[in-house]
Amino acid sequence: MPSRTHYATLVAVLGLLTATGPLSTDMYLPSLPAITRDLATTDAGTQLTLSVFLVGFAGGQLVYGPVSDRYGRRPVLFAALGLFIAATIGCMFTTGIEGLIALRFVQAFGACGPVVLARAVARDLHTGAEAGRLLSLMGSIMGFVPAIAPVLGALIHVAFGWRAVFGAIALFGMVVGVVSWAKLAESLQRRDTGALSIRAMCETFGELARDRRFQRYVATNSLTFAGLFAFISGSSFVLQGTYDVSPRGFAYGFAFAVIGYILGTLTASRLAMTRGLNRTIYRGASLLALSGMAMVAAMGAGLFGFWDVLAPMVIYMFGVGLVAPLSLAGALTPFPGHAGAASSLFGFIQMTFASLVGIAVGHGLAFGPFALSGAICLLGVAAFWVARGSRWHECTVP
Repeated sequence: MPSRTHYATLVAVLGLLTATGPLSTDMYLPSLPAITRDLATTDAGTQLTLSVFLVGFAGGQLVYGPVSDRYGRRPVLFAALGLFIAATIGCMFTTGIEGLIALRFVQAFGACGPVVLARAVARDLHTGAEAGRLLSLMGSIMGFVPAIAPVLGALIHVAFGWRAVFGAIALFGMVVGVVSWAKLAESLQRRDTGALSIRAMCETFGELARDRRFQRYVATNSLTFAGLFAFISGSSFVLQGTYDVSPRGFAYGFAFAVIGYILGTLTASRLAMTRGLNRTIYRGASLLALSGMAMVAAMGAGLFGFWDVLAPMVIYMFGVGLVAPLSLAGALTPFPGHAGAASSLFGFIQMTFASLVGIAVGHGLAFGPFALSGAICLLGVAAFWVARGSRWHECTVP
């Protein structure tokens, strides 16, 4: 077992790596209306910079896992970080929405590498409930980044403009690269020399896709994350557009909601060791459904205030913190020889589904704030239905 100091360092480094994705979306959220104006586009066009990010993020997922199973975690990690930094700098200097959309795709392709590889490293080192604990603690570290990212993004935006926000994101990538180079050792014990053959990849992904345990964990996680992304992609337009919240006020509100996620991950790290993965996932899914229905009920009663959206979302985010890291641990645990590939396929399905939801929400915002609350409610109830239907709360830890 590693020392406490080594374990804490591992959690911190892996948490920072997984934060590259959320930072790339959350830090520029307060700037979305300004980007719409400066690049002379529509809300749907600007929202597409979020959705296409998930498309690139999803596509990269299928690459990094098998490549890292073949060549190791470290070399692939630093190649991905280099691509992420270069594309982010490009976003600073783009002059049209088309260029920003294209660069966001490349940025996402780079950003997904650290996330996939951090999960693979966690699975290389731990299994089962202990992997769930590590992933939950990583999630709590990661949660602090999106909690403060919109606030920092708003402050940078007000002082220097939205282009400077991308400069700050690029700087973060550089710092993470330096820290990872110094503190993160290679975790892959045995390289799979056949991991990159087309036949081997198809066989591996096919084995994963047919596994019922993998299917259930992926379905629950994807529905959960899609509800979260619906809020990420639509909240800036709803809160700033419908409720006239300032960029700084939106950033503080978003940070408040993320506190729910942080508390959820910290709770999950404890419950995973005492109650098991499956029981904790079931409880978290229950909160997703209840909070989603509460948001719709508030709007149905004519309560269209700032807190009528935000208060239920805090509860939803707490549920996300319970479900997301533990469903990931459950999906990866049965496949010790293909941790990278399992992490890749898991992320590909999760991000592809979320991007489709984000596009739908972006177009639905033209019909009012119900598009946001309705999507969150529907996805939360669906996640609960999957968890309840599979009777995970009665199952043993895999």
